[in-house]
Amino acid sequence: MVLNKTMWAGWVFFAGVMLLVTGVLNVVEGLVALGQTARVVMVEDKLYMIDLRGWGWALVIFGAVMLASGLGLFAASSAARIAAIVIVGVHAAVQVFWLGAYPVWSLLMIGLDVVVLYALTVRWQEVRVPDKVDNKFSDRSTVP
Repeated sequence: MVLNKTMWAGWVFFAGVMLLVTGVLNVVEGLVALGQTARVVMVEDKLYMIDLRGWGWALVIFGAVMLASGLGLFAASSAARIAAIVIVGVHAAVQVFWLGAYPVWSLLMIGLDVVVLYALTVRWQEVRVPDKVDNKFSDRSTVP
């Protein structure tokens, strides 16, 4: 069976775009959290004051790493691929904890993470190595 090598490059391109979009959203959400340093949350009959700076910095840093690995995937970098696999794996694991609060969203994110992990782990060699054809034997007319 002959595989279309551009198909696998397309899967990796999809994974890179997903990491870029998610990274940008995380950075924006982190910057908004840094702008709003405190929130008041009411639970039952109690008020809680929550500081969002730690969460904001975590989102900014995580988003920047996602952006860097997404851009690295466009260059077919193996280091970016490994970083992206780790990031997406952690994201899928964290989504399991959110199943009780946001079941539909969490299942959608886990499904998307599985697709991105598939794109990053299947046939990386076909994406990484440029399509080189040894023309010495490719043309049958030159073979005696």
